[in-house]
Amino acid sequence: MSQENPLLEAFKDTEYQISGHGKRDISVLKEAMDTIDGQLESDVYGNGKVIDDFQEKIAKFLGKESSVFFPSGTMAQQIALRIWCDQKRLKKVAYHPLSHLEIHEEDGLKKLHGIEPILLADKKRVITLNDVVNMKEEISCLLLELPQREIGGQLPEYEELAAISNYCRDKGIKLHLDGARLFEILPFYQKSAAEICSLFDSIYVSFYKGIGGIAGAILAGPKDFTDESKVWKRRHGGDLISLYPYIISANYYFDQRVNKMEQYYEEAKELAALYNQCYCVKTVPLEPVSNMFHVYFTVPKNKVESILLELYKEIEIGLTGSLREVSESVCYFEVNIGDQYTNIPSERLKKVFFSLDKRLRESRIQV
Repeated sequence: MSQENPLLEAFKDTEYQISGHGKRDISVLKEAMDTIDGQLESDVYGNGKVIDDFQEKIAKFLGKESSVFFPSGTMAQQIALRIWCDQKRLKKVAYHPLSHLEIHEEDGLKKLHGIEPILLADKKRVITLNDVVNMKEEISCLLLELPQREIGGQLPEYEELAAISNYCRDKGIKLHLDGARLFEILPFYQKSAAEICSLFDSIYVSFYKGIGGIAGAILAGPKDFTDESKVWKRRHGGDLISLYPYIISANYYFDQRVNKMEQYYEEAKELAALYNQCYCVKTVPLEPVSNMFHVYFTVPKNKVESILLELYKEIEIGLTGSLREVSESVCYFEVNIGDQYTNIPSERLKKVFFSLDKRLRESRIQV
């Protein structure tokens, strides 16, 4: 077992893992490729039947005029914001303080495009209409992430979302959706993807998160917008000679999983309830609004890790391979429900949570 990350290695060695769709090994691509005629021509620098058909299919699903396949969401979203800023000749956009653009992209938006971000809302909650109305700065575009990953996948109510959309249109502010996990929120809203996307001027969706493809993203919107995004994609080096391995896997797993999001959502609620019955454990949100949530322990990270290692060895069910420390007495991890959860025998699942609760109580007594 690796001494660098014993929890991750132990997690990988368990018979069952709760989160995700399974190991990201070569079989993910092989399974998708096995369904394809080997004589199908590849795309070439963003053109060809394999990419055109997929872009048309997803644009229709999202209810948008056009869409473009990108190798990464980071590239797609920076380009979307650049286009809206150029149209208004104002290089200011607004988004949540824990947006992917702010904390995971090494200031790419600022360094590559000279765009100034305006951070809205408290870090622990989603952006509201009041936040938007009370902005002191004029902006070209507002980005909303649904769900807000870094705070447990929280969502605004649909009425709040619609009100923000109406306000932005009245004020001439473009509204962009960071919909990396768009498909996963449809069961909560009880809306189609097209209904949600109708509130936004542009949309990004991922095909490796809930869908479970290799990599890749779609940027959708009006045709003049997507045509311009293709030019920027070329400038960013996103027009690889061929993208078909990503497109074929995205298309295959989209068909396999997009209609299973309701199942993942219900299973996430079931799992969160099991965590919330355990001593010193709380999920955020308390009841999930998608297939993802965060699990918090009011127990030191090293103690939780020790307990999990014992559980993995005893019951062979992996809960997580990573713990993040919040303070000396609090730690947490993220859960994303996919195909793996339904394969776990219910009695084994009950046993792991009974044992987790027992060990957490014992650890506090020992203190």
